[in-house]
Amino acid sequence: MRFRKPTLLLLGLVLLGVAFAGWGYASAVSDPVVRRAEVRLPALRGSAPLKLLLISDIHVAGPDMPPERLARIVGRINALRPDAVLIAGDFVGDRKAATRHYGTEQSVAPLAALRARLGVFAVLGNHDHWRDEAEVGEALKRIGVRVLDNDAARAGPLAIGGLDDAFTGKDDVRATVRKMKAVGGVPVLLSHSPDPFATLSADVPLMLAGHTHCGQIHLPLIGPLATESAYGERYACGLMRENDRTLVVSAGLGTSVLPLRIGAAPDMWQITLTGSAAPRR
Repeated sequence: MRFRKPTLLLLGLVLLGVAFAGWGYASAVSDPVVRRAEVRLPALRGSAPLKLLLISDIHVAGPDMPPERLARIVGRINALRPDAVLIAGDFVGDRKAATRHYGTEQSVAPLAALRARLGVFAVLGNHDHWRDEAEVGEALKRIGVRVLDNDAARAGPLAIGGLDDAFTGKDDVRATVRKMKAVGGVPVLLSHSPDPFATLSADVPLMLAGHTHCGQIHLPLIGPLATESAYGERYACGLMRENDRTLVVSAGLGTSVLPLRIGAAPDMWQITLTGSAAPRR
């Protein structure tokens, strides 16, 4: 049997699309990359180094992020022995393309096993608000996660501020910074969206965020298909420094819209805070 050239071309395109989707799904369900950064905060001088573990955008939903996968990731986090775990929102996943949706309690239950000397802190993301922010917040509190809703908490020498979601207009930067000052300590701000970093006061030297998924699908020559940020690619991914302030944006663990990742592997960040510059070699 002979195929005409248009038929062969169409068949080739279909096979290429299937291979591309398979590659994207394999990347989406791969073990998160542990990225590491050291951030010097002079106000910590005299204190022992602290290890923060940042995760974001869990998006519990089938097929790529069932609760069982999240439980395995929690085990990996605990093996890193962080002093504090910070979660930058979007716990639930309600995308139309999901093979299964999970209730809020079931979605966050694996996080109850997180272990960190100074505690586990979280903010909500846009997907949490779109489902039910009160329901998600209460479910997290019941398993021992401290939810910071434009609020702050003391964690050892740190004042951890939690900014509510800027993407849905729930953030109040001034109130959060004011509460960070009230609890005392070295300021570290946790936010779902990285966008507030652009106008953040110099009083807050470190901000941690997620939301962008590092584009989730990041194509060669084209770049990320979407970042959901008002600043485009400026704060899309990774570690950035501006005017003596540092921003770390995680690619997240789960997916949105489609269970695919291309060029933007799932990740978590281990951030070591020190009060002194690294010794010269």
